[in-house]
Amino acid sequence: MPDDAHADDEPALARADALGIAAAVAVLAWGALAEPSAFAPNAQDVMAVFGFALVLWLTEAVPYVVSGTLAVVLLVVFGVAPSFAVAASGFASSLVFFLLLVFLLGTAIDEVDLDRWFASRLRSSGEGAARPFRSLAANLFALAFLMPSAVARAVTFVPVVRRVRDAYDLDPGGGFERSSFLVLGHVNPVASLALMTGGGMALVTAEIVRSGSRSVTWLEWAALMIPPVAALYALSAATAGLLYGGAAVDASVQESVEADGGTSGGTVGALTRDQRIVAATMAGAVCLWLLGSVTGLPAIVPAALAVAVLALPGIEILTAADAADVSWGILFVVGAMFSILDRMEATGALRTIVEAATGAVPFHAMPHWQGAAVLLGVAVCVRVLFSTGSAAMLVVLPVALRIGGEIGLNRLFLALAVVLVVGSTTVFPFNTTAVLVSMEEGPLDGFDVLAFGLVTMTYSLVVVAVSWAVYWPAVAAAFPG
Repeated sequence: MPDDAHADDEPALARADALGIAAAVAVLAWGALAEPSAFAPNAQDVMAVFGFALVLWLTEAVPYVVSGTLAVVLLVVFGVAPSFAVAASGFASSLVFFLLLVFLLGTAIDEVDLDRWFASRLRSSGEGAARPFRSLAANLFALAFLMPSAVARAVTFVPVVRRVRDAYDLDPGGGFERSSFLVLGHVNPVASLALMTGGGMALVTAEIVRSGSRSVTWLEWAALMIPPVAALYALSAATAGLLYGGAAVDASVQESVEADGGTSGGTVGALTRDQRIVAATMAGAVCLWLLGSVTGLPAIVPAALAVAVLALPGIEILTAADAADVSWGILFVVGAMFSILDRMEATGALRTIVEAATGAVPFHAMPHWQGAAVLLGVAVCVRVLFSTGSAAMLVVLPVALRIGGEIGLNRLFLALAVVLVVGSTTVFPFNTTAVLVSMEEGPLDGFDVLAFGLVTMTYSLVVVAVSWAVYWPAVAAAFPG
């Protein structure tokens, strides 16, 4: 039966891909054949290439590597870039290499099962036996500081949820399990935003801020984002527990589990040699990031050193084969989008978009908070169309920051607000891979995803409002940009 279902889906998927390709080609035809109106000739051409790439990214009709490469080639074909070197300038961005290094570090952590050892240590303790759901949520948040990938954390904690469920003799698909999988899918990715090296969305945001106005150090990002992210995470996790009664456990069962010493069913062994090396290397990278925030050492240097150490002869935790596990599609989206943004800037297309937006919406007549609210609303609309938050940030953030600068908003605060809201918005299951994992492994359905996605989005707006009004200005004073 499942095979038949997949077979029935294949023609529909093929038709959707064909429609996506046809729509992308139609956008290109507009750029080549239509008389320029709002845009100058070169600006219209670069917008056509951008539209072509955007449609392919939204529909995922072809792999990201293919669509990203095509976009760069088309910049040359349409005459928007004078050479391929100029067209591919986005791939020379430090962000592309930084993301590559962070992905490799994540691979190393997964390679030696350091994340699973950490999760086993957490579940082996009887400390959280009286509050299993709270303990699970808190430990998942703690793991985010060790492992940037929200998807990897979700996969790691799926068996933890089931082990806790069985230890407490809870119903499969009951309140604890539903609440826990909401946290794994919706709330867990928010934790990645606490650190600048916490994943693609944070790194993309920091790079766009750097290219547009000012740099953000690793320490500054941590100071600005850890408290808001922790508050957002706590609010969302607590709501997940309340919605389905995930925190409610029978007192007699609590006593039994406490008497057994926790939920692991056994002791956890010591760290292996490779796990110790990876843990020490990551700790060293964090120390260098902190030091670099004071001395001006580029953030990419500690990441490069950490990867080099893990690839040394005699260590070889990272090998050439590990490169296959890197998210090359995301790297090509990032590189292609920065190349397109460079050409949009050079041709005046970005300026035309900003002028059209500020002409259509009376931003200058609005109080600053209303202008920020409109821009965040646009960011949410863009977010729900994308399957990855990083891609959505690449599309919406440069324009939002340009408009924000025009109307006098603090660009750094606006960028932090956008990444918090975009990172907290999941309306459809495909919006976030961790949600797909939680739906596949747990008892959630589409309504759960939509309803709780609106909850986390609402909380993110509240946290942004408080942070922008009170917290960020106080912290930013200590980090003059």
